Amino acid sequence: MSALQHRDPTLLIDLPFTAVCADPLTDDDVQLALWTCYELHYRGFVDTDPTWEWQPELIAVRRELEGHLLDALHRDLNREHAVPASTEPVARRLRTLVDSDDGPSLSRYVQRDATAEQFREFVMHRSLYQLKEADPHTWAVPRLGGRSKAALIEIQIDEYGGGDPARMHSELYRTLLRSLGLDDTYGAYVNAVPGIALAISNVMSMFGLRRDLRGALVGHLAAYEMTSSEPCRRYARGLRRLEGDAAECEFYDEHVTADALHEQLAAHDLCGGLAADEPELAEDILFGAASSLYVDTRFAQHVLGSWQAGRTSLYEPATELVAAG
Repeated sequence: MSALQHRDPTLLIDLPFTAVCADPLTDDDVQLALWTCYELHYRGFVDTDPTWEWQPELIAVRRELEGHLLDALHRDLNREHAVPASTEPVARRLRTLVDSDDGPSLSRYVQRDATAEQFREFVMHRSLYQLKEADPHTWAVPRLGGRSKAALIEIQIDEYGGGDPARMHSELYRTLLRSLGLDDTYGAYVNAVPGIALAISNVMSMFGLRRDLRGALVGHLAAYEMTSSEPCRRYARGLRRLEGDAAECEFYDEHVTADALHEQLAAHDLCGGLAADEPELAEDILFGAASSLYVDTRFAQHVLGSWQAGRTSLYEPATELVAAG
């Protein structure tokens, strides 16, 4: 951040986090650095030169960090969550992949057991993505054509409230934050969450900003749409158990319906259409879907492990690095 504030690219030389680390997915420095790089492509930062979005030295740092993250995802998925090669249609393979996911269920814990403070923690974690919900996947629109492009646009129209600003999913989440007494400023909790929470957003941004990863991006979106309806139902039930009212639950209630409708569209038209147009991207689509499931599993393991050990899943809140609204 110092390099951005001082507009001095020499400060990017020999940064310590550019060395290979054991687990880039959970490394706080790697994930915060990536999040900062990516946010320059979204809303930027207060008092930061917007032209630094394409500062060559910063792009070089970003690409190095992305290389470590991609290598780690491929390594972990090949070792623990391999997607078997198959000649079956992509949509059927996605269904098999999603159905075989056996990660811990954070939503079931929230539905039945989470305290009000734990629910607030969960909402803070997810704010780093939900306040820009749909934006990372929208990068794919100009990179697709035909059936897959039409399917993506249909999904994204719903994500953006069908043209009604108040119905945008990011705005519904902002309402949820305010109702829980939390800060609804974009990026407010970036320094309060660990690396794995930032990775949820960063993996999407990485897939979205790179045309070579467009297959992974649509696979990621498909997995997201295919696995969010029932968890959102549980989150809503958990919030109602904690005496949340209809307005507070609206974000989750909206996703129960919307994502159930999007599931088939994402698997068959979006991913199936892209695989038909560009068969060489089939394995990338499955990689993106597997990455989505895997990162969510690692996030759930962190949060549940923290809560079951009787400690917070957050760091001490610190908001000095806040993106411009």
